[in-house]
Amino acid sequence: MELSEAAQSGLRRLAEPGRFSPPAYAALLQAAFRSLLSGRAEQAALDHPDLEHIDPAVLKYCHAAAATCIVEAGKHRAERATISTYLEDCKFDRERIEQFCTEYQKNKDSLEILLGSVGRCPLHITDVSWRLEYQIKTNQLHKNYHPAYLMTLNVESSDSRSQPDLNFSCSMEQLQDLIGKLKDAAKSLERTTQL
Repeated sequence: MELSEAAQSGLRRLAEPGRFSPPAYAALLQAAFRSLLSGRAEQAALDHPDLEHIDPAVLKYCHAAAATCIVEAGKHRAERATISTYLEDCKFDRERIEQFCTEYQKNKDSLEILLGSVGRCPLHITDVSWRLEYQIKTNQLHKNYHPAYLMTLNVESSDSRSQPDLNFSCSMEQLQDLIGKLKDAAKSLERTTQL
């Protein structure tokens, strides 16, 4: 099991007893499993009374880290010993490790079914549409004046399940970076097929 540095950092924060009391830790852990297994992310999952005193940014960061760890453990069909060792490396104490492993074992079958339902065939992009959005203010009333591109990738899948279009927003620099990477990939593919 290998997680990004950001996920590891979030787990280390989650392991701090001063930041997350035992009831807050339990509430966040259950919220992470619930948000993964319910099929939709719910803000209400993080509105638990034991989590009210925690900074919302830290709360979301640690929630994402816990969810990432859960998905990685499920993806690798990790055993209790593997999860325990990994969480020990992230400075979790015995009690929190035991709680995490118990919750994981309780939800392991549902998690494996969910991960198994994720398609194995890559999506095929059939069309791209875009529009330019010019943001003047943020919801915090800060003046912004930044253009952004709203992109829609029309996709189809070969495994007969209908796929919703992929929507994302990016800055001009991000779009130029994406275009550059796509051109590099196309050139690489062209060179490979000429051999």
